[in-house]
Parts: sequence; structure tokens; C-alpha cells
Amino acid sequence: MKINRPSTHIRRNSGFTLLEIVIVLGIIAVLMGGSIALVGKIKDGAKLQRVGGDFNAIGSALMTYKINAGSYPTTAQGLKALVTKPAGARKWVQLSKAEPLDPWGNDYGYVFPGKKDKSEYELISKGPDGQLNTEDDLSSQDE
Repeated sequence: MKINRPSTHIRRNSGFTLLEIVIVLGIIAVLMGGSIALVGKIKDGAKLQRVGGDFNAIGSALMTYKINAGSYPTTAQGLKALVTKPAGARKWVQLSKAEPLDPWGNDYGYVFPGKKDKSEYELISKGPDGQLNTEDDLSSQDE
């Protein structure tokens, strides 16, 4: 016959120590910092994608302008020719309500003829730094 002895368990207070809580909070802080940095990079990538989309949309408007006017706007007329009728234009239709801005709030540059392909226009974004002729500039002829 077995005799059941009462078990003598030492009762520990359940819960976390201060050190454990500090370690967990440190890990959470590191993870949050990494995800914030990642979101910043994704946001920059989205702006670069938007520039490509803008180049396509402006390019469509410029093609329509060329069909109506017979040629692309001159460099002097610029993208303003899509908004207001240039002097001496024959068939003209307003193709934009305002001159487009890049994702960083700067006007897009326009050159005709382009630097690489002389038979086509070139659209230019000054990029994140807002300065022309720097390393971060984007061109429609670079795509």
C-alpha cells in the first residue's frame, strides 16, 4: 500500500523581474528602429516609381500636343505649353490644369531636343536634393 505524502513545493512568486522587462523592451526598441528605417526606404522607392509614372503621363500629353501642333513644344515654351496656349500655336488644346511637380515639390524640367536622343523630348526631375545637374537627377531618356 502506498502512502501519499504531501508534496513540499516551494512557492515562487510568478512574474517578471525588472531585468527581464528591460531586455524585452530593448529588443522591441531595436525592432521598431529597424522597421522605421525600412519604411523610410520604401517611401523613397515609391517616389522614384512616381517619377517614372509622371514621365509616362507627361509623355502622353506631349504626344497629344505634337499631334495637334505638329511638333513638340520648344524648350522655351516648356511644359507650360500644356497649360496655356503658346503664341503662334495652330491647333491647341489644354492638356493639363497646372504644370506638373515631381514628388519632392519641384517643377519638372523639359528640353527639346533631348541630350541623348535629339529626335525626342527629355523630362528631368531634380531629385531629392532639388538641385539641377547633380547625381540624383532623373531623366526620361535614362529609362
